[in-house]
Amino acid sequence: MMQIPLATYRIQFNAGFNFQDATTIIPYLAELGISDLYASPILTARKGSTHGYDVVNPQEINPELGGTEDFEGLVATLKRYEMGWVQDIVPNHMAFSSQNHILVDVLENGPDSQYRNFFDIDWNHPYNGINGRVLAPFLGKFCGDCLESGELKLRYDQAGISINYYDQSFPLRIESYSHILMYDLSRLREQLGRNHPLFIKLLGVLYMLKYIPSGAEGRERYDQITFIKRMLWELWNESAEVKAFIEQNIETFNGEVGKPESFNLLDSLLNEQFFRLAYWKVGNEELNYRRFFTVNDLISLRVEDQKVYDTTHAFILQLVQEGKLTGLRIDHIDGLYDPAQYLSRLRDGAPDVYLIVEKILEADEELPLNWPIQGTTGYDFMSQVNGLFCQQANESEFDAIYHQFIGKFVDLEKLIDENKRLIIGKHLAGDIDNLAHLLKQIADRHRYASDFTMYGLKRALVEILAVFPVYRTYISREGASKADQECMQWVVRRAKENLPDFGNELYFIEKFLSLDFDDHLSQEDEKLWLHFIMRLQQFTGPLMAKGVEDTVFYVYNRLISLNEVGSSPAHFGLSIDDFHAFNQMRSSHWPHAMNATATHDTKRGEDVRARINVLSEMPQEWVDCLKQWHEINAVHKVKVGNMSAPSRNDEYFFYQSLVGAFPFHEADYANFVQRMKEYIIKAIREAKTHTAWIRPNAEYEDAFMQFIDRTLDNSAKNPFLEAFRPFQRKIQHYGVFNSLSQTLLKLTTPGVPDFYQGTELWDLSLVDPDNRRPVDFDRRLEYLKEIKTKARSKSKKGILTYIEELLKTPEDARLKLFLIYRTLQARRTYAELFQRGSYEKLTVLGSLKGHVVAFTRELGDLRAIVVVPRLLTELVKAGEYPLGEQVWHETRILQPPGSSAVLHNAITGEEIQSEETLWLKEIFAQFPVALLVGKVEQPA
Repeated sequence: MMQIPLATYRIQFNAGFNFQDATTIIPYLAELGISDLYASPILTARKGSTHGYDVVNPQEINPELGGTEDFEGLVATLKRYEMGWVQDIVPNHMAFSSQNHILVDVLENGPDSQYRNFFDIDWNHPYNGINGRVLAPFLGKFCGDCLESGELKLRYDQAGISINYYDQSFPLRIESYSHILMYDLSRLREQLGRNHPLFIKLLGVLYMLKYIPSGAEGRERYDQITFIKRMLWELWNESAEVKAFIEQNIETFNGEVGKPESFNLLDSLLNEQFFRLAYWKVGNEELNYRRFFTVNDLISLRVEDQKVYDTTHAFILQLVQEGKLTGLRIDHIDGLYDPAQYLSRLRDGAPDVYLIVEKILEADEELPLNWPIQGTTGYDFMSQVNGLFCQQANESEFDAIYHQFIGKFVDLEKLIDENKRLIIGKHLAGDIDNLAHLLKQIADRHRYASDFTMYGLKRALVEILAVFPVYRTYISREGASKADQECMQWVVRRAKENLPDFGNELYFIEKFLSLDFDDHLSQEDEKLWLHFIMRLQQFTGPLMAKGVEDTVFYVYNRLISLNEVGSSPAHFGLSIDDFHAFNQMRSSHWPHAMNATATHDTKRGEDVRARINVLSEMPQEWVDCLKQWHEINAVHKVKVGNMSAPSRNDEYFFYQSLVGAFPFHEADYANFVQRMKEYIIKAIREAKTHTAWIRPNAEYEDAFMQFIDRTLDNSAKNPFLEAFRPFQRKIQHYGVFNSLSQTLLKLTTPGVPDFYQGTELWDLSLVDPDNRRPVDFDRRLEYLKEIKTKARSKSKKGILTYIEELLKTPEDARLKLFLIYRTLQARRTYAELFQRGSYEKLTVLGSLKGHVVAFTRELGDLRAIVVVPRLLTELVKAGEYPLGEQVWHETRILQPPGSSAVLHNAITGEEIQSEETLWLKEIFAQFPVALLVGKVEQPA
């Protein structure tokens, strides 16, 4: 039986938080009501990895997390508390690292490696420099400069001879050893004598090096290499003379700084390796392996190959079969060659595992219904619930405010197009070249396309990629869905409008995208056509992610709470009806998908977004504050080139970030200022406008850091902070209620509620690595014990008194934890209702109906009614609570037929007398959100 989680808790494992640490918090999570641990990757990653996605060995548990023994201890503890384990796995890539023994084998043996086809490498690349070699773009400057400055050095140890660049190591092919061992060999012969046994043994090594097997003799080749290395290591340890000879030769090959000609030997040696060391920027323009997005040191796997799949998944599937893992989360499903095939294989190997995928869905895009999964990791839910707290009616005012403040009009669609083209030109040029070469190869095989030039094909291809409106389509040998067909038709039509002079090339590409194979195509040609479209689909996702998520989201700053993974800044809020429609769809198709409000990849914490959304309700106050703050802080700006730094756009971004992330407690302030500086550096580099990761503008960055230091200086009288804090506290107050509403919706709508580590209290974190800071679980456990004690009070007045206390001290976040605990207990009590129950919107009547979201979950004779408020700045003053008749007046909810006479409020413990109408003044008498549970009276 598949174990569907009631609620998951995401943990980010690293050396600072390992299996033993997780084991200590399992009792707390179980008490809270979490059913499943949801873990970041746990297979062996690069040493010191802070996230685990840079896997180097998919066949063992990461020793830095505690290894097998501590893993088994954590599994045992979870079983003792009857909890499951949902595991994040990484099928798309591994680390490009000397710690990756599979890759090292490829770098050492090239075409003769047993793993030759494991990685997505084009061994037949048309560029001579990387034909038959893997590009290794990891040098900090040009290769020739690194060589002549002595940064590239040969070393020898038991593993063999390697070329090293600081802490990076690359193995020399075995055939190259002879160059080093034969260099000035007469010197050693004269020293030892021609007939010395050790010299003869070395000659034996050299003879074997001359006749290394290759090709079909793979096993023999590996055996001989092992034997040669063992003999050489024995010589190194047996003979001081041989050791000194090798050391001196290595020193000679390593060259002498200041004498360029002394590096000729090493240069020649490098040129015959199965890898080509290069300046890291080369990877953006000339590349023959597929990366994860634009990250050079994450090399993609060909997991569509059965052997690769088996090798990388055997251990994980073993853990599933042993019952140690009950769920799997698939990282970056869109990067795979054939996602549907992959998921089918995985489901066959783990038929009863809870299976979810990391997938970004654009507005109106649907998850493929033929995928054998339970749904997504929840970015689609996060987008919907976030939009619910943005006041749609004020969109035009916010357009005006933003454009007026920055001093220019910004067309979002044009901005997206420009930045996608920027990424194509500066970061994915090598990847696009590879696609174009593949297309040219196909064109040359067809008489009507043989005159197409690389230039023309590439122009057409760039246009197709630039206008692509979704992360990817899923056309395969099985065909194309109607949605994918319509998407491709739209893409080609748009590309033809933009590029009319290249209609012939676009028509040619259109045949691929529509699977319109020529009748006379050979099986080989048809396979090549299909390979092109499958390949193209692997690159639309990275382009969208880098061009929009990692660029536009830091440039278009109208309301940055909408600039979130899985969302679009173009959609200014969401109607209540659209929210209901989304949940009804989910209830029908994906009832067990995740409901997330924060992940390790989100741009800002869930409560930062909840605060910033409040701005959408008060455009006039916002613009007044902006003007005041800008005038106060003008003195802190400095001239950088022909502009004042920070720019108006970056300043606008900064103020919103401050409003959202400003700490509740003064004790956190100093740390907050440092966090904000680190965040801003990342944000402005991602924006790629005034500085960038590739070419940082130190002058602009320094000016911005000085601006932050001065505007946030808390050591003396600061007019900005005096003006800022009252407004921020006001936003903070309303943000609390947004957060409570958002939290209850996550817990009660169709889907599995997921909690990112630490977010059961206020989540004021920023983008990674800020959201990976250590979590204070001791404080959370202390709070939970208090809440449980108060909740067990037999006196209804006792719990209501406690709620009153919590409402008076929202800054300590017990209020949020209380809501989560009470609702999770209800989920546990009524598990079937929340996992399988229907979803129906309720009719709200009265003057404030636009401020209320209400729905039911129903199964059999049980019904839960969920009611949350939104957009509260119009209803209560700052410092007041949205409770009682003075707020809600005549606003009421029409109950569906069959409602029981009495409903139990699972949060407050109250009994609500139920008739045909539920009055909000009664529902929200004590607490600002409500979960009411009762029986459904069946008709006679």
